[in-house]
Amino acid sequence: MKRSSTYTRRTILKGITASSLVPLLGSNLIGCSGSNNSNGSNGIAASFNHGVASGDPLSDRVILWTRLTPETEGEVNVDWEIATDDTFGSVVASGNGTTTSDVDYTIKVDADGLDPQTSYYYRFIVGDEISPIGKTRTAALGAIDSARFAVVSCSNYPAGFFNVYREVARQELDAVLHLGDYIYEYDADGYASERSEEFGRVSQPENEIITLQDYRTRYAQYRSDTDLQDCHAAHPFIVVWDDHELANNAWREGAEEHDPATEGEWSVRRAAAIQAWYEWLPVRPPATQREIIYRSFQYGDLLDLIMVDTRSIGRDLQIEYGDFVNGGMIDTQAALAALNDSNRTILGSDQLTWLKAQLTDSTARWQVIGQQVLMARLSLPEPATRALVVPGSDDALAEATAALLTAVGAKNKAPEERTSEEQALLDSAIPLNTDAWDGYGFERDDLLNHAAQLGSRLVVLAGDTHNGWGSQLTTADGTAVGVEFGCPSVTSPGAEGLLGADNAALFASITVTLMDDLRYADFVGRGYVALDFTLEEVTSEWRFVSAIDTFDYTMLEEPQTALTVSRDNLLLA
Repeated sequence: MKRSSTYTRRTILKGITASSLVPLLGSNLIGCSGSNNSNGSNGIAASFNHGVASGDPLSDRVILWTRLTPETEGEVNVDWEIATDDTFGSVVASGNGTTTSDVDYTIKVDADGLDPQTSYYYRFIVGDEISPIGKTRTAALGAIDSARFAVVSCSNYPAGFFNVYREVARQELDAVLHLGDYIYEYDADGYASERSEEFGRVSQPENEIITLQDYRTRYAQYRSDTDLQDCHAAHPFIVVWDDHELANNAWREGAEEHDPATEGEWSVRRAAAIQAWYEWLPVRPPATQREIIYRSFQYGDLLDLIMVDTRSIGRDLQIEYGDFVNGGMIDTQAALAALNDSNRTILGSDQLTWLKAQLTDSTARWQVIGQQVLMARLSLPEPATRALVVPGSDDALAEATAALLTAVGAKNKAPEERTSEEQALLDSAIPLNTDAWDGYGFERDDLLNHAAQLGSRLVVLAGDTHNGWGSQLTTADGTAVGVEFGCPSVTSPGAEGLLGADNAALFASITVTLMDDLRYADFVGRGYVALDFTLEEVTSEWRFVSAIDTFDYTMLEEPQTALTVSRDNLLLA
C-alpha cells in the first residue's frame, strides 16, 4: 500500500496539545509531532494482527488504538495518521512513538484538534507495514437534531460467532456503546463452551484467567475475531466493564468465583484485569485512579451520555435469597428490608455524588446513563422467584411455571374478584435479580427521586442479562421519570439456555404481564439495540440475528420491536 500524505501547518499545531498530555495519561499513549519519520531506527518489524479501534470521542478529539505483533522483542517504533479521506491525501494530524512488552505492544493516540461531528480515517505504520484503515467520528458541539447509537454487551467468544458485531459494523452510527462483558474469564470448559471445539473457538489460555498475561492472552484471542475487528474499525466505541472483564459476580472487595486461597489476593487479580482492559480497549486513561471509569460525553445540546460503574468501584456484596429461606419459603419481609437497606450501595458515595452532579448540571434535551445492570423494578411472586433463583427442587421449572400462570390468572382479574390466596400470591412479589439495582433499592430510589426533582429526561441503558428489556423507570410512588432499554447479548446464552426457547418465550410474555413497569421482554434472541435520539423522542429498536452457530444467518424481521418515548411525557409506547 502506497503511503501518501499532505501535511499542513495545522498538522503541526495540532501536535502540540496532544504531546503535552502524555505524562498525564496511559503508558501506551503516544503523542503527535510535525514529523512521521520515526521508523527504521531499530529495525524491528511488526504486523497488525488485532486490527485498529477508536473510542471515547469528544467534539475535538478521539482515542486511536492498535496492537502490534513484533517479530522480535524490543521497542517498536510506530507512526500514525488521521485524515479526512480514506486515501490519506489530506492528513490533518500525525505523530509517532514507541511501544514495548510493558504495555503488551498496544498503542493509543489522543488525536486532538479535530472538528466536531466529523468522520475521519486513521491508520498506523511500522516500517513498510500499514495497518487496516479505521473510520471514526467526533462528538457533536452546539445545536444538533439527531444522534444514533448501537448498544451491545456480553460477547462470549466460545459461545458462537460474532454475527451481531458484523451487523453493527454495517450501520451508520455516531458510536457503539458497549456495556460490559467484552470478554469472559472462564476456563476452556467453562460457561457456554459446549460447542467451542466445533466452532474453532476454544478459550485461550485454557485455564481461568487470573494473571496479567492470562488477561492479555484472552483479549488477544477476542481481538483476533475479524467481525469484532471490523466493528471497531467502522465506529468509535464508548465502553465500560461489567463483571467478566474481572471475574463472575464481582463486587468491591471480591467476586463470587474468586477464591483467595487458590487464586491469590483479589486486589492483585483485579489490578491485572484493569491493566489489560486499559491496554486493549480504546479508552482514554484517567489522570489518576485507573479503577475509576465513570465519565461523561456530550453530543451537542441533544444528549449528555453519562457512563457509570455499577460493578467494581463501589458495589456492596450481593444479597442471596438462600440466606432468607425459612420453612421452605423466602422470608420476603426480611429479604426486602435487606435489599432496601439505606446503607447498601451499588455506586459508592463518590460516584453517586458525581452522577447526581452530572444530572444537575445537564442542560441537554436527554440525560442518558450507560451502565451494566437493570435499574427498573422487576419483581415476581415469591414462589416463582424462589424456584428460579434458589437451588433446591428438581422440578423448579415446573414450580415456577405453575406459580407464574396462577399469578397471571389473578392479575387479569379485577381486585375484587381475586381470592385471598390469589391476592396473597401477587402481594408476595420480590425482585427477581438481586445482582441488579433491585438489590440496592434505597440508592436507586435516591437517584430516581433526584432525577424527578430536576425534571430530567432519563434514558438508562443496561446489559448483563443477555436478554432484551424495555421498562418504564418510576419512583416509589409510581411517577414516571424515564425509561430503561436493556440490550440482548452478542453471543452469551439468555434465558433460553436455562429454560429452553419455548419456555423462555412464554416467560417473557408472562413477565410483561406481571411486572408493572416492564413493557417489552425477549428472552431468546441474540442481537443489539439501535438507539435513535431526536429533539422530541427516543426510539429503541431491538434487532436480532437468526443464528450465532453459523456465519450463514439473516436479520430477523420478528421479533424485532421498537419502543418510543416522548420528552413531554416520558411514557413508553
